[in-house]
Amino acid sequence: MTIFSKYILALLLALTCLTGFGQLQVKPNNQNITYMGRVALNEDSATFYWPGSYATINFVGTSIKATMQSLREEGFFYAIVDNDATKAFKFGSDSTKKTITLAENLPNGKHSLQLYKLSNNTSANMLYGFEIGGKAELLKPAKLPKRKIEFYGNSITAGHGVDVPTGMRESGIPEYFNNYYTYAALTARHFNAQSSIVARSGIGIMVSWFPEIMPEVYDRLDPSDPNSKWDFNKYTPDVVVINLFQNDYWLVNNPNHEQFKRRFGTTKPTEEFIIKSYQDFVAGIRTKYPKANIICVLGNMNATETGSKWPDYIEKAIAGMNDGKIYSVFFPYKNTGGHPNKMEQKAMADQLIHFIDNKVKW
Repeated sequence: MTIFSKYILALLLALTCLTGFGQLQVKPNNQNITYMGRVALNEDSATFYWPGSYATINFVGTSIKATMQSLREEGFFYAIVDNDATKAFKFGSDSTKKTITLAENLPNGKHSLQLYKLSNNTSANMLYGFEIGGKAELLKPAKLPKRKIEFYGNSITAGHGVDVPTGMRESGIPEYFNNYYTYAALTARHFNAQSSIVARSGIGIMVSWFPEIMPEVYDRLDPSDPNSKWDFNKYTPDVVVINLFQNDYWLVNNPNHEQFKRRFGTTKPTEEFIIKSYQDFVAGIRTKYPKANIICVLGNMNATETGSKWPDYIEKAIAGMNDGKIYSVFFPYKNTGGHPNKMEQKAMADQLIHFIDNKVKW
C-alpha cells in the first residue's frame, strides 16, 4: 500500500468516526431513555416486571437492536417504531441473553422506539442496552404528559388471552398475552397519560389461584420478592383504577382448592368479610394517594353477570368509606367464552373513558 493510499484510508476512518457511522451503544441507565411503570434500573440492566411497563428512546439512525434476557419464563414485547403500533414487531425474550434486531432499513432522520411489555408479571425481563446503527445519534426524550393514571387488576387488566387466535382454545401461555390492547392501556393512551399497571392473571383481594394476593404484592417492585418495595413517591397518579374480585368470585365457591383452604380453612367468608376486605384494600390505596380519584371497576367477566352480588359488595364497601372521590363502574358481562378479546377490551375502555370524561377533573 502506498503512502497516499494509507493517507486516504486513515482519512476515511477519521470521517467515519466524526460523522457517527457504525454502532452507538446505549446503556440502560442512560438519562435519555424514558421508563414507564415499575422498572428496576441498574447501571448494566433494566428489569421489567409488570405488564404495560415500557422504555422509550428517541434517536437518529437506520437500525436499532436490544440485548435482552428473561427470567422465570419467556416474556413478550412490542417494538413500536415512530408511534406506529400497526407495524409493531412482537417478539419473545427467553432465558438466553441475546441481541434482537427491533428495526432496520429505517430512513435517515429522527425516530422513536417504544419497547412495551405485553406479558404477565410472572416473567422478569432484563434489558442490557440498545445498539443504534447508521449515522447514529441519541436524542433527548419527549416531555412527559402531565396526567398520570394507575391500574390494579387481574388477568383482564394484564391482557390474558387478548392475542388468542380466532377459533383456538385459550391456554394462558405468555405468547397470547397482550397488555397493549387492554382497556387499561387504551384508556391511558386516550388521555395521553403516563401509566402504571400493576396486574397479574389469577390474583384476588382475599384469595388467588396461587399463594399471593394483591394486598400482599401491590407495594412491590419485584412481585416475587417480599423485600422488594416500590417507592410510591416516584409516581403519584391523578386517577387509580381497581379491577379486582373476579378471581375471588370464583374461589370463594371452591372449598376444595388449596388456596381456599389456606385462606379460609373450611368456612366460606361471610359477606361482611368480603366487603371489609375490599374496603381495606381501597383504604390502603387511599393512604398512598390521598388526593387521587379512585375508580372501583368490575367486569367484564362473570362477576358482573345477572344476579351476581359482587357489584353490591363493592358498592357497600365504597359507601362505608364516605369518600367523595371514590367511584364505581361496572362493565357488563361479556357472555362469551374465555378472557376478553380486543373488541371486548375496547368496549370496557370506551365505558371507562366516558365515565372519566364526565366525573373526573384532572
